[in-house]
This record gives sequence, structure tokens and C-alpha cells, in this order.
Amino acid sequence: MLALSHELRSLWSARSLVWVLTRREVAARHAGTAAGIVWPYLQPLLTVAAYYLVFDVVFGMRLGEHAPTRAVGAFLVVGALPWMAFCDAVQRGMTSLIDAGGLLHKNPLPPVLFSARAVLASALIYGPLLLLLALAYVPAHGLRLAVLALLPLLVLQLLLCLVLAHLLAILAAALRDVVQMVGFLLSVGIYLSPILFPLSLFPENWRWVLWLNPMTGLVQGYQQVLLLGAWPPASVWGVSVVWIAVLACALNVLVARSRDQLVDWI
Repeated sequence: MLALSHELRSLWSARSLVWVLTRREVAARHAGTAAGIVWPYLQPLLTVAAYYLVFDVVFGMRLGEHAPTRAVGAFLVVGALPWMAFCDAVQRGMTSLIDAGGLLHKNPLPPVLFSARAVLASALIYGPLLLLLALAYVPAHGLRLAVLALLPLLVLQLLLCLVLAHLLAILAAALRDVVQMVGFLLSVGIYLSPILFPLSLFPENWRWVLWLNPMTGLVQGYQQVLLLGAWPPASVWGVSVVWIAVLACALNVLVARSRDQLVDWI
């Protein structure tokens, strides 16, 4: 893991620059808008509010007995907001090197700074929203000790996005088709995870397909904490750690092989 450790050292050495770049990235997302800094937070909030309004208030739809909660809207919001955070971080991180091509040609900056900037900017937007979501669901189960599990879940999601975004950013720099392919996978990925339906409703013989989605374990963890007030089972932590470890190994190999050609690809 020498190549990956070198990337981490570069990221840590330039942490002040990363923070500056991240703040500029967040500012760029609402530049020229009347709502200003409110706008990046308002968009996902309005989306999850629409889920609650349509499914719980208007239609009053209910899930089966084995679901973590009966209310469809409340169930959707818990999985949809982390999924939106994941998609935003991965998509923006994937194109970060291509977007920063001119700057990388002129300055010998570590490419990892730009994928990290995109992911951290998304974390600054969606992180507070996920914590606000936790407060909104406290009345459903009370303030139990299991709520503390939300913090390691958020850390695991951040690590997953950092590793996956940089991996895809390098692949996208080498082959632009990656952007289109990943965009399609993210659009259908919500159907291959327990976000729109409980895991128990998916055919048992095909449930292994859901675990091919790296967010399945984390979504289940959020559901356990926010809907049931329970500590996530070991499978949630195990699958999430395995996904991060596998992607980290792949990233290590890719960084080592692309270090000399990466800037030329961009």
C-alpha cells in the first residue's frame, strides 16, 4: 500500500490548501444565486420533504409488518438522503481531475487534492443535513445510546466516498466513458439497495445482488439507528469495511501504475 500511503501523506501535508479549495468549492456551488449559501442545503431538504409529503401525508402509504417502520415516507427519507450524499460526492469527485486539468498542467500539485476537495465539499453540505435528520427522528425511538453509531457510519461513508471518488477520477481521466457508465450505475443503484423497499421484501435468492452496492450496508445502518434506535449489526460494519478495503487496494494499484501518465491523460 505504498502508493496509497504516499497519497495520504500528500493530502495531510497540503491540508491547509485542501481546506481553502473545499471552501471555494462550496462557494462555487451557490455563486450567482439569490438564496446564497442556503441553496446547496435547500435542494436535498426539499427533495426529502417531498417524499414525506407525498407518501405519508397525501397517500398515507404503509409498509409491511417486517419493515423497520410502517410509514413509507419516513423510510424513504432515511435511505435517500445518504444516497444523495454518496452520489453527489462520487459524481463530483469522479470529474474533479478532468475539471482541474489546466491547473494540474501548470502546477505540480498532487491530483488527490482535487478529488478530496469535491468529496469534502459534499460532506460539508450533506453532513449537517444527516445530523439534522437524526434529530428529527429522535422522537420516534427516544435518545438512545445507539444514536452514537451515526458518527462512525458517517465516517465510513466519508472514507468510502474519498477512496471511490479518487479511483473513479483516475479511471475517468484515462477513459472518458467511465463518467457515462458510472452515471448510469448511480441512476439505477437506488433500485439495487434497501432504500425504496426493506431488505426483507427483496427475493431471498437475489439479495446478494444488493450487497454489490457499496451503500447497502451503510443504508441499513442508518435505518437501524434512525428508525429503530438500535445499534447496527456486525454485518453492516463488516461489509462497509470490506468495501473500503477492497477499493483501497484497487486504488493503490491504480495510483502506482498511473502516476507518470495521469497529467498527460487529463
